[in-house]
Amino acid sequence: MPAPAGDMARAAMKKILLIASLLNFLCIYLYAQDEPSATYPITGKLEDSEKKPVPFANVALLAAKDSSLIGGGTADENGLFTIPAEPGSYLIKITFLAMDEKIIPSIRVAAQPVALGTITLSSNSRLLDELVVQGEKSQMDLQLDKRVFNVGKDLANIGGNASDILNNMPSVTVDVEGNVALRGSGNVRILIDGKQSGMVGLNPAEALRQIPADLIESVEIITNPSSRYDAEGEVGILNIVMKKNIRYGLNGTFTGTAGYPSNFGASFNVNYRKKKINLIANYGFMYRDGPGRGHSRQEYNSADTSFVYEQTNRRNRAGYSNNVRVGLDYFLNNQNTITATLSVRKSQNDNKSRLEYRDFDMNNILTRTVTRSEDETEPRTNIEAALNYRKTFERKGQSLTFDAKYILSDETEASQYHEVADNLTVDTRQRSYNTEDEKNFLAQLDYIHPLGKDGKLEAGLKTSVRLLDNDFSVHQQLEPDYWVILPDYDNRLAYDEKIHAAYLMASNQFGKVFVQAGLRGEYTDILTELKKTAQTNHRQYFNLFPSIHLSYKLEDAQTLQLSYSYRLSRPNFRDLLPFSNFSDSRVFRAGNPLLNPEFTHSFEAGHLLNMNKGTLLSSIYYRRRLGVVENITSVDSTGFTTITPINLSTGDSYGFEFNFTYDPAPWWKLTANANVFRAMNEGYYNDKLYQSDTYSWTSRLSSRVTLFGSVDFQSSLNYRAPRRTTQGKDLSIYFIDLGLSKDILKGRGTITASVRDLLNSQKRRSITENAGYYSYSVFQWRPRQFLVTLSYRLNRSKEKQNMDKQREMNDEE
Repeated sequence: MPAPAGDMARAAMKKILLIASLLNFLCIYLYAQDEPSATYPITGKLEDSEKKPVPFANVALLAAKDSSLIGGGTADENGLFTIPAEPGSYLIKITFLAMDEKIIPSIRVAAQPVALGTITLSSNSRLLDELVVQGEKSQMDLQLDKRVFNVGKDLANIGGNASDILNNMPSVTVDVEGNVALRGSGNVRILIDGKQSGMVGLNPAEALRQIPADLIESVEIITNPSSRYDAEGEVGILNIVMKKNIRYGLNGTFTGTAGYPSNFGASFNVNYRKKKINLIANYGFMYRDGPGRGHSRQEYNSADTSFVYEQTNRRNRAGYSNNVRVGLDYFLNNQNTITATLSVRKSQNDNKSRLEYRDFDMNNILTRTVTRSEDETEPRTNIEAALNYRKTFERKGQSLTFDAKYILSDETEASQYHEVADNLTVDTRQRSYNTEDEKNFLAQLDYIHPLGKDGKLEAGLKTSVRLLDNDFSVHQQLEPDYWVILPDYDNRLAYDEKIHAAYLMASNQFGKVFVQAGLRGEYTDILTELKKTAQTNHRQYFNLFPSIHLSYKLEDAQTLQLSYSYRLSRPNFRDLLPFSNFSDSRVFRAGNPLLNPEFTHSFEAGHLLNMNKGTLLSSIYYRRRLGVVENITSVDSTGFTTITPINLSTGDSYGFEFNFTYDPAPWWKLTANANVFRAMNEGYYNDKLYQSDTYSWTSRLSSRVTLFGSVDFQSSLNYRAPRRTTQGKDLSIYFIDLGLSKDILKGRGTITASVRDLLNSQKRRSITENAGYYSYSVFQWRPRQFLVTLSYRLNRSKEKQNMDKQREMNDEE
């Protein structure tokens, strides 16, 4: 007999509390073990040859007997440094960008402070020249558990939005409706700056279109996340990293965009830093007018009835968005920093659509034409407040961070419908309202403790509370001023989600082998309630999610990687929502409040080859999924189609992926990536077997050349092969993007012209087949686009910007 839900919840909570207590005890114990004995400060001041202070240089404390690293620190903005040291004999090594390395030998610490006085560093002009030539940040950076793509190097991203950027990432696809998939699966977790965010919102597909690309620094693709990340996301995580400046003085970047069809935008990203305070502010405005069109044909045959109808649709999604973010970094000292940020996004869409249905008899003779128009307003507001505290310790690599975030979101979709049939004298008028409100609070604590020379221990706690309220109704006009609610399309859903987590992870290097292993525990408590029909569904479950990453360095130019993770995908809010858009009166997308989460075992092996002129990263992977969610299409005898997500039994997929960069010449850069995979799904629903077995692939090839020494030209080709589904097939998609860029104003400005979807070919084409039913559809969300973008860097030429990035990398080390 199964245990009552309350007993399960109490047992799960006891496990969470036990893990948390163990982590807390372990952190306290390790911290106590690290308490230093009596130390005395070594102080000094760094200057250049012109007697000006050298800020933020790295100062390393080395043992005199074997030059091993003992400790160190960073000079402050006035070039002053202080390093605590136990009694003994030492060397000090000072390094800084564009300066010669400085070694100070024979430092003896007895039972008193040591003052080194003023230390003069000499400029290294040769190094500075090299930095100006080679300081360009690479497009891809490979780390143990993720790939980092710096989006500014891709001309196809300039002037676009977050959805456009993701569509240009390796192994990432964005369909014409904005739904994001990674390696062929839509169960991907999207984060902002490593945290869940209201910027993604209740409707990620639409929210990503509201984030200007100019505010994004990079995208991290994490296909097998470690235990420090949430277990959510069957296929992995896409982390969007927003731009943030911490450079001294006043710095900024200003960008303006104009395009056709109507696409206008402007943004700025500025910071002002002086002494212990850094103020940041960025703002992005975007207005887009997106005309789309499509057509479809449905055929239905049964013993009782048969019908054929064709549909054409035209729609125009026009709207604007304002994104504002302000923040403050307060550096208490070299080891303690507090950061507070406030983000606000306000947007408004005004959408219009017109659908035309043409009904035919079995002799293909037109019997009726019906037109349906929609006029929708869609305002959204998102407010997000975040607080971060970071503490570093005297021991290199030791840190403690705390994050808290509060999110408020609201969205309203209000639509007016007008339907007219040529064989009826009375038309139909309807209206629908869909309000979605969200409150979200999360708190997270992370601690990193070094172990030995190359090892470290990581531990953390996290709690997240998410409350959503959705009210949906459809009204129909019976008389000029008399409206009635359609009872089949009227309800209110309350969604309460609480997730509590703890993790422990350790890593170390043994010769050429690097090992990282972790375990994460998550307790989930989700309550869904349909208030008007008094239907509730309460789920409580506790799961452990292990992860392991191995890396082996074959030689300086080659590295092997192996990884495993266990993950889950909880049903998203819209999958549970029993009501959805009412635009198409013959096709209705309905959620399923009884959906269960998917669980996934994910394995991956990779090989990185560094060559003189490029890199090749190749990977093979396998995923085993349980409780796979599939969208099932059903059609009744009247021609009304319902699309509903349900849990199938199992799914298996495996594939091969590569990312290739090559520079045939100093003025020519090539990048290519491809993902070839096989996916198999199988399960029963209503005593019927649904299965699919498909081979498919996605690829992107990009070429960037520098003409006349100052003009960059980029062309890219994207292709997605056909793919079978449990009820049909998605056909192939391809599109070509071109871009031209030139630096102006002595390197402080850049002008870029681009065309997206050159051949106007980015269209979704799909086939759905059931017993007695056939459907073929084509839809294009947005036609070919032309864009011109102008960027200006305040107090930062491109060469200086590259030097600043190198300085930031030194600071992080």
